[in-house]
Amino acid sequence: MRAASGVRRWRRGVLAVAAGALPAPAFPEPSLWWWAYAALVPWLLLLRTADSGRRAAVEGWLGGTGFLLATHHWLAPSLHVFLLVVAALLGLLWAPWGWLARRLLGGTPGPGRALAAVVLLPSAWLVIELVRSWEYLGGPWALLGASQWQVPPALRLASLGGVWLVTVWLVAVNTVLVVLAALPRARTAAVAAAVVCALVPAAVWAWGPLPRPSGTVRVAVVQPGVVEGPEVRFEAGARLTRELAGRDADLVVWGESSVGYDLGDRPGLRDRLAGLSARVGAPLLVNVDARRSDRPGIFKSSVLVGPGGPTGRYDKMRLVPFGEYIPARSLLGWATAVGRAAEEDRRRGKNPVVADADGTAAGLLVCFESAFPDMSRALARDGAELLVAQSATSTFQESWAPEQHASLAALRAAETWRPMVHATLTGVSAVHGPRGGPVGGRLGTGHRGAAVYEVPLASGTSPYVRLGDWVPAAALGALSAAGAVAAAGRVRGRRAGRASVSGTAPVRR
Repeated sequence: MRAASGVRRWRRGVLAVAAGALPAPAFPEPSLWWWAYAALVPWLLLLRTADSGRRAAVEGWLGGTGFLLATHHWLAPSLHVFLLVVAALLGLLWAPWGWLARRLLGGTPGPGRALAAVVLLPSAWLVIELVRSWEYLGGPWALLGASQWQVPPALRLASLGGVWLVTVWLVAVNTVLVVLAALPRARTAAVAAAVVCALVPAAVWAWGPLPRPSGTVRVAVVQPGVVEGPEVRFEAGARLTRELAGRDADLVVWGESSVGYDLGDRPGLRDRLAGLSARVGAPLLVNVDARRSDRPGIFKSSVLVGPGGPTGRYDKMRLVPFGEYIPARSLLGWATAVGRAAEEDRRRGKNPVVADADGTAAGLLVCFESAFPDMSRALARDGAELLVAQSATSTFQESWAPEQHASLAALRAAETWRPMVHATLTGVSAVHGPRGGPVGGRLGTGHRGAAVYEVPLASGTSPYVRLGDWVPAAALGALSAAGAVAAAGRVRGRRAGRASVSGTAPVRR
């Protein structure tokens, strides 16, 4: 009997890992954006049939581990076995979600509990995304809402509440499908919830505010491809930049780590960049990954260079865990022995920068900083007319990481009503307009060359920039209210139980 029960639990555990991994295809494959609308259904169906709340929590943890492994598998060449450890630890965030899914969907709930599930399960999932979005836990990579980067109605939702609103909407749709499929007593309520889920993006699409066009700017992206060594990389970027002469670019953007030496130490390189700027008639935005001459340590810095030399600088503020620094190096420094972890921690910048790029206010980001909604929102509030992210992704060329990274530009543009240029050293370079739609063609993995984009600008302030993270606040409020109601119900139950016992006890004389 115990052996049969153990085999059953083992099988359910394997199913939980597989079910948690199901949303992953919606991220890399552009044609599978619809997959996310039902990808959570098998996992939710499994959780609702768990034989206890504790078992549902375990299957929530296993599913979360599967989700993280599937969406971050491309990190394996860098982290090796440590990826499994990280996924298992962060997967614990889904344990309470698993328990809550069984609590709300298990058994034969009526309409009230089913509708509560449609509100609370998306809210709880969003809290998980908020926690793991902390930069020291890896940052907001593979947020569920990010899978909808090419769906115009979803991008319109993002302009209202950021990627968080898209995530909540997707989990709500999945929950409604589970109720329709497995809870006969609540199907009428589920139909009503399904109508609401359909009407929300339709209403936003029809009546939501839109950015106002305010001209264009010509931005050139230089992508030299996979090249070894800082000298060769610099020469490749310089050659492609010289070819832009006469193409009327207003700004030329190089990828991350395109310059391997501090310009303060190499006046010859600084003068060459200034000469290139004069030749093409536009400032150059390069990215320096080097030890600073004026400050201790290695920085990754976006440097704007005009005909007269450097005119602006932004030091990267949020670093990639293990790739650019090792958290708690004294404890986890052994990661350098099993993967491509940073041998020396990079230093952090302190302030965001909106640079004057020959009359265009450019908000600067480096690498995975484009994954953080709050950073691009802050730049828009500081007056940025254009968002520019410089990336490399040279380590992950054979994976779908470059595609996913480039897709984040669509979300940041839609959220802020500011076009975004995602320029890579090698990988996928892309430009998206103020509504999140693509501008021109992408420079794909393996491409070597330069392209000039006519980028539309826009004015106005998006609701998300104006209101901030109101969706996470609403989710936390809903969960707090539900917790308060549940706690009050328990207190009333205990009082009623004590009163019942007191009323039936014999009276002593």
